[in-house]
Amino acid sequence: MNVLMIYPEFPDTFWGFKHALKFIDKKAGNPPLGLITIAAMLPENWQKRLVDLNIEPLTEDAISWADMVMVSAMVVQRDSTHEVIARCKAAGKTVIAGGPIFTGEYEDFPLVDHFILNEGEITLPLFLKDWEQGTPQRIYQTSEFADMSTTPAPMWELLNLKEYATMCLQFSRGCPFDCEFCNITAMLGHRPRTKSAQQLITELDNLYALGWRDAIFLVDDNFIGNKKIIKQELLPALIEWRKEKNGIPFNTEASINLADDPELMDLMTKAGFNTVFIGIETPNDNSLIECNKKQNRNRDLVESVNTIQRAGMMVQGGFIVGFDSDTETIFEQQANFISKAGITTAMIGLLQAPSGTRLYKRLLGEGRLLGEMTGDNSDGSTNIIPHLDIDFLKSGYSKLVKQLYQPKEYYRRCLMLLKTIKTPEIRRGIDLSYIRAFFRSIYLLGFKGVERLEYWKLFFWTLLNKPKLFPTAITLAIYGYHFRTLANRI
Repeated sequence: MNVLMIYPEFPDTFWGFKHALKFIDKKAGNPPLGLITIAAMLPENWQKRLVDLNIEPLTEDAISWADMVMVSAMVVQRDSTHEVIARCKAAGKTVIAGGPIFTGEYEDFPLVDHFILNEGEITLPLFLKDWEQGTPQRIYQTSEFADMSTTPAPMWELLNLKEYATMCLQFSRGCPFDCEFCNITAMLGHRPRTKSAQQLITELDNLYALGWRDAIFLVDDNFIGNKKIIKQELLPALIEWRKEKNGIPFNTEASINLADDPELMDLMTKAGFNTVFIGIETPNDNSLIECNKKQNRNRDLVESVNTIQRAGMMVQGGFIVGFDSDTETIFEQQANFISKAGITTAMIGLLQAPSGTRLYKRLLGEGRLLGEMTGDNSDGSTNIIPHLDIDFLKSGYSKLVKQLYQPKEYYRRCLMLLKTIKTPEIRRGIDLSYIRAFFRSIYLLGFKGVERLEYWKLFFWTLLNKPKLFPTAITLAIYGYHFRTLANRI
């Protein structure tokens, strides 16, 4: 079998970093980890190719080569996914699909021949067995959760590594919390399941052998969901692995209770973690109660953020407006909180209800759903009928985002972060792409940009006061260009 694996195109989103990637000559932020993991589960004698539409076009020659096409996508890739499937079916190809968008919306893709849903470690072998016997079913589903010790190392060799800014690994699935709007637990459960530390080290060794020396994103939905295994097994193994590989930084996602564990934060920074994304959502306590975000309640959220930053990890924050409990002051509350906490990377979106969540089911029962969500965290859209006036919400959202990323306010938060954060222990090598990015930032931001004055203030303050954080300062300036470009588009 010739299997063509296709990853549809992302629109221009907050986390796509499209406008920042140009500075370092990269075409995409992250590779399609799901597809290259599925590739490793296919029969060894099948020929595999990958086309990531975020770095290259899908050619007719590639489609003609294939006996079978496999597509995986997230909700935000919906438009491109429909186009890809239509092209492949028009060429007479068998199309197999799996991934988050199909788990919740497979009925909306009538052209797909076979769906491999939920966790591939369970459903893919069932499909392969039926395929071999000539009796494949259209839908393969399961309510069971996979044993991650059976998950193979991804086939990194299918990727053109130099086109990506960051590589992805996964250590665990699932989250112990139960936020009403989150579809992670609906798909992956509340009990965090993990690989072994040795599995992850093997994956790192494979990447390192292929020449990868840059950032790695652990895509776990809550990296600290199982603190015991993280502290006793994984982090010590990462610290040992890094002794001769000190240039590779890690980033991940975690819950705010990370701030309550000094030992855990210390181990993470020693293992090379310098950035963590945290779902803060809102400073409005009534809205936290509404969405069952218990882990964020009864604490000083600003101090929790600062505690993590003082430990050496930059906090990126997720924020939501449009909860039923929000009042017309929510935009001012959000702006004040983000400003006070010194969060430079603040992803803000209107509340959306993902398929399969408790929020989706509740609003469906209340007659307040407006179809499926876009999955775009920067388009100011929602698929619910909110309590606040929708025009007020959209207008307030647009003003909030533009306010946060106008140069004076954004660079003020950057300086605040650099003054707070502990200097990291990572000693990274410098390659030509980062040298070019540095000089491009001087030209585009320091001389041509609307942020010229703020750029040079950040430039010289960091150089004089915290020179080891100078690369971080330049990176933040480039991020700011991306965020501001998106904010002006909203």
